[in-house]
Amino acid sequence: MTTSAPPLPTQRLYGRRLTLAIAALAAGGFAIGTTEFTIMGLLEEMRADLGIDYAQGGHVISAYALGVVIGAPVLATIGAKKPQRAVAIALMLVIALANLSSFFAAGFGWMLASRFLSGLPHGAYFGVAAVIAATLADPARRGRAIAMVMLGLSIANVVGVPFATWLGQQFGWRSMFLLVGLIGAATVVLIRAFVPDVPVRPGASIRAELSVLRRPQLWLTLLIGIVGFGGFFAVYSFISPIMTEVAGLDVSLLPLVVALYGVGMVVGNILGGRLADRSVMGSIYGVMATITVVLLVFPLAATTPWSAYLFVFLVGASGSTLIPPLQARLLDVSPGAPSLASSMNHSALNVANALGAALGGAVITAGWGFTSPALVGAGLAVLGLGIALVSGRLDSSAAQRER
Repeated sequence: MTTSAPPLPTQRLYGRRLTLAIAALAAGGFAIGTTEFTIMGLLEEMRADLGIDYAQGGHVISAYALGVVIGAPVLATIGAKKPQRAVAIALMLVIALANLSSFFAAGFGWMLASRFLSGLPHGAYFGVAAVIAATLADPARRGRAIAMVMLGLSIANVVGVPFATWLGQQFGWRSMFLLVGLIGAATVVLIRAFVPDVPVRPGASIRAELSVLRRPQLWLTLLIGIVGFGGFFAVYSFISPIMTEVAGLDVSLLPLVVALYGVGMVVGNILGGRLADRSVMGSIYGVMATITVVLLVFPLAATTPWSAYLFVFLVGASGSTLIPPLQARLLDVSPGAPSLASSMNHSALNVANALGAALGGAVITAGWGFTSPALVGAGLAVLGLGIALVSGRLDSSAAQRER
């Protein structure tokens, strides 16, 4: 039977003190979300300035995702024996400095390396921040605390990305990196001011963290995220042609579409935290079923503008609702070694990004139409639900053996 990790011997926070601590950690998520997604909207400006082609521009974007996949498990494992607040501060300093490096990048190679370095701390930061939030909050509100940390990433899609894109268009594409560097530096100050020291977990070590890799439930949970969340990215990756070619929207309305996605992600993130506090596995089952239904109906809804707007919101909301319960589940299946497991969730989500985009592009290229990625996503969601049911069944079998 899966049990929650024992709490660290630290004083829990309540009220205003907890809110300020969570907000400080969420500010880091805001910086990360802004730098991750804004570069896509400034791709033309970057490409023209650096004198690179579209393939090289794509490599710059991919370099960040590669950094996330590699950095999450490596840095989380290295930081396992360090005070978690100090690890969060160090990771945010790397993010700030790497973005400042991108601001000064004089050529393609420099920019490629800077974006890779920017991605390295991404998953590890969210993993450590989730562990800190779960430690400081009352156990009954653990899911909500984790969700509030992730809220910074969701808000970035609504506020940070549009503002940074406008800033880059008005004052040069490099100004976005300067903005993120400043937000990262401010986050360091906020964490030092409002997040208390969290003692190192007794018995924490690199070996203990790596031991979690032997647990089948860890890999099943990561697979739920990779497969199930891949459906979200299958639609999101091609939202522009879907809304312009199928729904008939003018290209000038795409910022509104992206904003609706972002608002949906904010709502879903908050809802996911509350659902996780009620039942982690129950919420995963329900969310996966909801994602399936939303994606099955999406092709029909996308044929008219107003229903398309509604379902853009619903796709964003249903997808992001899955993240807090997945994060909580990873903490549950890795007692005594939470940092690596929590961080690997973000590696899994970046793999889901690549999987969803690749499969969505394949069915469009095959001539199935711009709405076909939603049907692929629905199939992935069904598969994710099946994996979740297997994982839950293993829990039940283990509980019966212990009786």
